[in-house]
Amino acid sequence: MARDDDSEDRQAPAVGRLSLPSRSVHPVRAIGTRVGIALACVLLTTLVVYLERDGYRDAAGDEMSLWDAAYYATVTLSTTGYGDIVPITELARITNIFVITPLRFIFLIVLVGTTIEVLTRRTRDEWRSRHWRKKVSDLTVVIGYGVKGRSAVRALLDSGESRDRIVVVAYDEDSTREANELGVAAVQGDARREPVLAEAGISRAKRVVIATDQDATSVLVTMLVRRMAPDAKIVSAARETANAQFLRDSGADGVIVTAESVGRMMTLSLVSPTAGNLMEDLLETGRGLELSEREITPAELGVGPSDLERSGELVLAVIRGDQVHRFDSREVRAFNRGDRVVVIRESSGSGDLSDFAM
Repeated sequence: MARDDDSEDRQAPAVGRLSLPSRSVHPVRAIGTRVGIALACVLLTTLVVYLERDGYRDAAGDEMSLWDAAYYATVTLSTTGYGDIVPITELARITNIFVITPLRFIFLIVLVGTTIEVLTRRTRDEWRSRHWRKKVSDLTVVIGYGVKGRSAVRALLDSGESRDRIVVVAYDEDSTREANELGVAAVQGDARREPVLAEAGISRAKRVVIATDQDATSVLVTMLVRRMAPDAKIVSAARETANAQFLRDSGADGVIVTAESVGRMMTLSLVSPTAGNLMEDLLETGRGLELSEREITPAELGVGPSDLERSGELVLAVIRGDQVHRFDSREVRAFNRGDRVVVIRESSGSGDLSDFAM
């Protein structure tokens, strides 16, 4: 992400460059595909000419053979055109106009495909970028693609977030390429610069994760994001506890102190191994237990939190309006329309959580 070294800052794009995920093709396979298309054009032209051989005249006066048809196809598609074999009937000339000429275009495009690809890549990328900006909304922007940023993106994908709605802002090209390989869009640049965040579509962001390596950088980025996306939910990571309040004052809705959180987890695992294992299970997505927030379903209206235990979910809190009612308050006895619940449940399928009943 953003660095304090001025020499490295000059290497980052000042405006930001959006890169969208695309399917990579091995060079050998790409060349093989082009050779196959070229051979197919030659074979198809040879077949067409041979089937209409009576409509062609050979300067040598010989009857058109299959080899003559192949020779004509080769010199015609390559635009060499010696003129020793020519179409003489109206049907043969019409075939040349509507069949062989398009095949010649395809043949030539395949031959110079690499050059054309280089010339058109920038235009294609710009068109894809414009199309992406028009189409997407409610983005989740992850700023920083180190250990924390990668984990955030994987957690978003594991929770069901669409790849089309995730954008990574990273300082270096390797990180943006890695994000693209994961299937998400990425912008290379210094997130402390407004044009870089604008390129990432920050104004349409619904959620923003700030996972830079330096707390000072996180504070600056948080202030800029809050100004550009006033309604976005912002969660920022802090290396030091003393800087957490600075991030909140800068506009972060939530602050995770990474060093302190790791220390507490390690201590919990030492003092109470079972509790530590359960917490690790909750934090690791894709297996075991998971912590999730969701809306109640119509079928759950009027039932109480304890009733969800039968379906394999343990309710930790009920969110009603702006109020959060924890499981120990016992204030919510039945769900109302619009309530949300924070639950512990099995990551895949439903299990028996009766051992953890409230």
